[in-house]
Amino acid sequence: MFKNKSYIGISFVILIFGIYAIPKIVDRVKNGDVVKGNRLDNVESKSSKDAKLLTIGPAPKFELTNQDNAKVSNETYKGKVYVLEFFFTTCPSICPKMNMSMLEIEKTFFGNPNFGIVSITIDPKHDTPQVLKDHAKLLGVKSSNWNFLTGEKDVIMDLSNKGFNLYAGENDKVSGGFEHSGLFALIDKDGNIRCRKDEYGNPSIYYDGLDKKGVRDIQEDIKILLAE
Repeated sequence: MFKNKSYIGISFVILIFGIYAIPKIVDRVKNGDVVKGNRLDNVESKSSKDAKLLTIGPAPKFELTNQDNAKVSNETYKGKVYVLEFFFTTCPSICPKMNMSMLEIEKTFFGNPNFGIVSITIDPKHDTPQVLKDHAKLLGVKSSNWNFLTGEKDVIMDLSNKGFNLYAGENDKVSGGFEHSGLFALIDKDGNIRCRKDEYGNPSIYYDGLDKKGVRDIQEDIKILLAE
């Protein structure tokens, strides 16, 4: 008997809830207010905006020659956010993909005077300023803040391997004669290397220029640094 009374009591509560709540829910569905798209966007934007990027340390200093035969250094980019890579113009393997990734980044931030790109050749013997200029034209580069740099081979190799800890080297057994990393470095307005945490909570340090997620991640983080 007590069980029957309990069931009656529970049924009564459900009935009262239904009479009160269901019409309100129906009205919200009709009005499209159950989940507002802009509310979701606001949550997503807030999480991106509030994301804290890690500071790895000062980026190595450099002074090299660009495609216009002008001296360019890390001081040239002071006050700017920039992405840096090592490549060479005759690279038949990963460079074409890196080029496409960097062009995507350029397109996203084109016209922003506080953003730039640095591409440093690891084959300076072949990649003279004129060769780099022709290469930039071939790619369709539009930004005046995208510098293709060349210089002394030993200086560049040390900058890559010892400065940024991004592997670069000669290898006669591979196509093109050189090997190098496909990673991009992200540097903030104060000249510091910045990055996000990986899925395990460790510093990612660099971004994969050969991977869609890596390119997407670096664009998100560029926006964060530009807003700092």
